Amino acid sequence: MPHLTAHLPEDKLAGNEFELITALTEAIVGVYGEWARDLVGIRLAGVPAGRFAQGGKAVDTGASLVLGVRAAAFDRPDAAEITANLGAALTDAVTGVLGEDVRAGTMVELVASPQERTFVGGAPAA
Repeated sequence: MPHLTAHLPEDKLAGNEFELITALTEAIVGVYGEWARDLVGIRLAGVPAGRFAQGGKAVDTGASLVLGVRAAAFDRPDAAEITANLGAALTDAVTGVLGEDVRAGTMVELVASPQERTFVGGAPAA
């Protein structure tokens, strides 16, 4: 169950939520396949101006995306290709909606979640 939390500059996010959710979902489905569509969970968090920083300086051209994926994805023979494709597709989705000026400051982190440590509705995820 891929779950994505995205922290984005509030001024860039406002009014673009639907388009961004669609683009991020399509990016994940484009890598995993159509079977994953209904499993993709996305949470968008707007970061007020002055609360994104790079190199000790406030910036409004950053984005932080954390995608939780099953740990087994990193054990596959094609793991390097899958992870590279996820990083590129998610970055492209963000920049496609918010603009190219956020590309250089967009960070994608893939976090492995063992199946036995993933819960939905209080029960282990299938």
